[in-house]
Amino acid sequence: MTTRDRILDQLDECVFLEPAAFDEAILGIAERVDQLSVVCYDRTKCIDILARDMPREDAEEFFEFNTIGAWMGEFTPVFVDMRPAE
Repeated sequence: MTTRDRILDQLDECVFLEPAAFDEAILGIAERVDQLSVVCYDRTKCIDILARDMPREDAEEFFEFNTIGAWMGEFTPVFVDMRPAE
């Protein structure tokens, strides 16, 4: 069973990033008080996945504008920055 399948077993509705290669960056489900539970992704891993097909700097810019900056409705995923604090 894939991570996507396990999440679909737990949530009635959700939004996943496409392409499915982003599934490698799924951390799990984020729960928020009085809000819907959503899919949670590792920000750095998402950028790593994009950087397979473009320079890292371009991948970071693309991610910030097209992924973090995209509203996908009430099930918009959340992103966790797993880098250590400076």
